[in-house]
Amino acid sequence: MVSPLLSGCTSGGSGKAPTVSAAPGSPTAPADPADPADQAAGWWHPRPGLDWQWQLSGRLDPAVDVPVHDIDGFDHDAAAVAGLHDRGSKVICYLSTGAHEDFRPDAEAFPAALLGKGNGWEGERWLDIRRTDLLEPLMETRIAMCAEKGFDAVEPDNMDGYRNDTGFPLTAADQLAYNRLIARIAHRHGLAVGLKNDLDQIPALEPDFDFAVNEQCAQYEECEELVPFVEADKAVFHVEYELPAAAFCARSRALGLSSLEKKYELGAWRRSCATDPGEPAAP
Repeated sequence: MVSPLLSGCTSGGSGKAPTVSAAPGSPTAPADPADPADQAAGWWHPRPGLDWQWQLSGRLDPAVDVPVHDIDGFDHDAAAVAGLHDRGSKVICYLSTGAHEDFRPDAEAFPAALLGKGNGWEGERWLDIRRTDLLEPLMETRIAMCAEKGFDAVEPDNMDGYRNDTGFPLTAADQLAYNRLIARIAHRHGLAVGLKNDLDQIPALEPDFDFAVNEQCAQYEECEELVPFVEADKAVFHVEYELPAAAFCARSRALGLSSLEKKYELGAWRRSCATDPGEPAAP
């Protein structure tokens, strides 16, 4: 996630968006054998305009009626994923691939030499992404976990360390190489993979990724930079924390983004641009 200290969506009660019908290419529809994208690879290809839910804290609310749920990969078991599938949703596995989290069950597997400065979130430190010899097996294990639990995709977080004060002299080339490695690992496990933030490298990385996840592009007037994904018929899942939905939904819809207003703690509360953003906000 983007730290409140670095830049700038969900909590409270649950929202409920309309059920999306199983049109060709939707997450509830089977693969279309005539669709070149479905023929080219065996993983999910989320298309622009899908409504979604992003919940990384609190008790999972499976009743939020949307075609895509993005939830924490460590915190939820295969039964939770299967439950969302039973409701007709695809499920994205949130993982941190660019930062160490000292509260994860595999935290001690990361050598001290990989750990850099804090990234603004408690218990998290940037990773030296140049050390792919050490990181590839660790990330392979994490992404394999997502696949074994039945997830459809991976949201790898902290994928723009080179633009931050990590404690390592990371370059744009280092980031490109590492992000492509993560995409390859996800694909060899049959999972779709999203590019998280890292706007400057979208022109180079869009072909390697199946969708994008972005925080606060409206607040920072950067949403146009995500259009290459939409033009490639790939979903852009977008959240804002500090702007009300009414301030960005019209532009988001025009650009083809799947946008939410959320709170920083990323609980169950949401307001979706797929519904009327003028309704009263939850307390």
